[in-house]
Amino acid sequence: MTMRRINVAILVLLLVAFLIVLQRNLLNLNDFLRHEGPETAPGALLPFEPDFAAKHKADGTRTGLEIPVVITAAEERLGAAVAAMNSVYRNSKSNIVFNIVTLNDSVDHLRAWMSKADLKGVKHKIITFEPKILQGKISNDPKKRDEVKPLTFARYYMPMFLPSVEKAIYLDDDVIVQGDIQELFDTNLKAGHAAAFSDDCDSASSKGIVRGAGNQNNYIGFLDFKKEAIKKLGMRAATCSFNPGVIVANLTEWKTQNITTQLEQWMERNVKDDLYSKTLAESVTTPPLLIVFYKRYSSIDPLWHVRHLGSTGAANRYSVQFLNAAKLLHWNGHYKPWGRRSSFSDVWDKWYIPDPLDKFHPIRRHSEDK
Repeated sequence: MTMRRINVAILVLLLVAFLIVLQRNLLNLNDFLRHEGPETAPGALLPFEPDFAAKHKADGTRTGLEIPVVITAAEERLGAAVAAMNSVYRNSKSNIVFNIVTLNDSVDHLRAWMSKADLKGVKHKIITFEPKILQGKISNDPKKRDEVKPLTFARYYMPMFLPSVEKAIYLDDDVIVQGDIQELFDTNLKAGHAAAFSDDCDSASSKGIVRGAGNQNNYIGFLDFKKEAIKKLGMRAATCSFNPGVIVANLTEWKTQNITTQLEQWMERNVKDDLYSKTLAESVTTPPLLIVFYKRYSSIDPLWHVRHLGSTGAANRYSVQFLNAAKLLHWNGHYKPWGRRSSFSDVWDKWYIPDPLDKFHPIRRHSEDK
C-alpha cells in the first residue's frame, strides 16, 4: 500500500514538472516572437486578444471554412482599415477572420474601435509588426521617408503571420468591398502560382491609369531598365504591370518558392543599386513584386479590383452604374476617400464607423465651411 502511494506521488510530481516546463516554453516562445530582431519574426500575434474565442461562437450563422483576410492598420489610417473590414463583413455571410497587422503603439486604439457595437461580431486577430525587419532593405534617405511606411511591406510576410494557413486574401486599407468576399477567395490559382493579382491593363481599370508620372501600367514605370541588374533579368519593359493592393495568395506555394526571401533580396539590391524607376509614382512595394512574380501569377476578375479612384479626374472615368456593379473599389492614388478632394467619398462614408476615441476625422467640404 505504501509503495503504491509513493508511485502515485511520483507520478503527480512528474506531471507538475511537465506542466511547469510546458508553460515556460510557451512563454519563451511568445517572448521570442515579440522581441527578437529582424533575423527572426516580423510580427507576433497577440495571444490573449479579448473575447476572441467568444467571438468565434457568437456569430453562429457564419460557418464553413475560414477565409483569412490580411489588412494593415496604421495609426493615421485606422479609420480606413475599419471601413474596409466593415464593408467586407457586411457583404458576406462567409466565415471571415481578419488578421489586422499594426504597430505596437496602435494596438489599444485599434482594440477600442473593434470593441464597438457595430464590430462586436467580427472575428479578428491583431498582429504587431516589427519594423526592425526592414533594416538594410529600405532607403534611409530623409527625402523618401514619407514614401516608405513599414506596414506597406507587411504583405511580403503573410506566411509568417499565418503559418498554418494555405490560402489568404490581402487587402490594402483604402478599399471598399461591395461583393461577397467568398467569390474573391475562390479565385483559381494555376499550378505553381503563389499569388493572383489584377493586371494594370485589364478592361475595367485601364482607362484609369495614371498619366503624366511615367508609364504606370507597365514595368518600365516601376523599374529602371538602364540598370544592369534589371537588364540581366530579360524582362520586357512593356510588360503589363499589376497592382498588389489586392492579393489572393497560395501561402503554401509562397513558402515553397521562398517568395519572402526573394522580395527581401531585391529590396536590399535596390538600396545598393537604386533599381526603381525615377518616375515611380505608386507604392515602393510594387517593384520587387513585379520582379519576383514576372509572368508567374494568376489573374483576379477585373471587377474585383476597380482601381485609380484616388487619381485626378476619377469622377470622369467611371459612371455611377459601373461603380455600383464593381465588387471591390480601390482609392489608390493621392486622394483618399476620407480626405476632402476624393471622388466617390459618399460610397466610402456608408461603411465608415466613427472613432470611439475621436482621433480619426474624415475631412469633408461641408465641415470646413462651418
